[in-house]
Amino acid sequence: MGLSWQQGPLSTTRIGHFLVPEPLPERMLFAERLRRRMRVRFAGEWIADSEDVVLLHEPGRYPVAYFPRSDVLPEALVAGDHVTRHKDLGDTAWFAVRAGGRTTERAAWELVALPDHAADLRGRIAFAWRAMDAFYEEDDRILGHAADAYHRIDIRDTSRLLEVRSEGRVVARSEHPVVLYESGFAPRWYVPRADVDQTALTAVEDRTFCPYKGIADYYDIGGVRKAAWSYRDAYAEVGRVADLVSFEPDKVEVTLDGKRLEPEPGQQVLPHGVDRGLDTDEVRRR
Repeated sequence: MGLSWQQGPLSTTRIGHFLVPEPLPERMLFAERLRRRMRVRFAGEWIADSEDVVLLHEPGRYPVAYFPRSDVLPEALVAGDHVTRHKDLGDTAWFAVRAGGRTTERAAWELVALPDHAADLRGRIAFAWRAMDAFYEEDDRILGHAADAYHRIDIRDTSRLLEVRSEGRVVARSEHPVVLYESGFAPRWYVPRADVDQTALTAVEDRTFCPYKGIADYYDIGGVRKAAWSYRDAYAEVGRVADLVSFEPDKVEVTLDGKRLEPEPGQQVLPHGVDRGLDTDEVRRR
């Protein structure tokens, strides 16, 4: 997902490669100014507010926002004696966060023994995403993790024939599916509900959350668990797939112009849980 998550170019599981004569380091970290105002809310108070946030991308992690200490409410940070070691960036000192009569242990940290090449992060504080009440860009709440500027979604209409079968039964057949291309993932094919045999789908209670698309509802097909999903109320930015249905090609038979689709590198999604203090109704209202 984006620059360093899933199979992005800085991920250890990237599907592409850099055209350079010498092998690259196994792990590459990338830091850059966010160029957006970001705020952090905790216990009803704004404890950080900055236009000088640095975003750190490292393999296998969502982007992490680092705030200058001068833009963090000083009394919100309570120093402790807990120190861990980052494999690339040295010692990490942890803080409790205190505001509004509430204290959460180990909710923020600072990299205190940075090598010279990582000086961009010196004197900066990062907050544990789920330990905070919310993060904002300007007045809009940011859901899931700091926004990755390198994450992109493109949606295209197509006239190709897509067919879905399960145990010999035709579950879906469409001559106008929609394909969604998303950074770090293989293409996903979505089918209008009018082209799906609705009696084949059994809704399940499990849901997952995508910071870029919204809440995903899942369906069993016969005895196959969570073989299909739909963003019933997809965010406006990806509204073209709202209420369409997509199918897992490793669980049911999906063919495109007669050729069976096989799971590709990057096809397996790592689901993202809903943020602390965030319910599905709030996600749907975004």
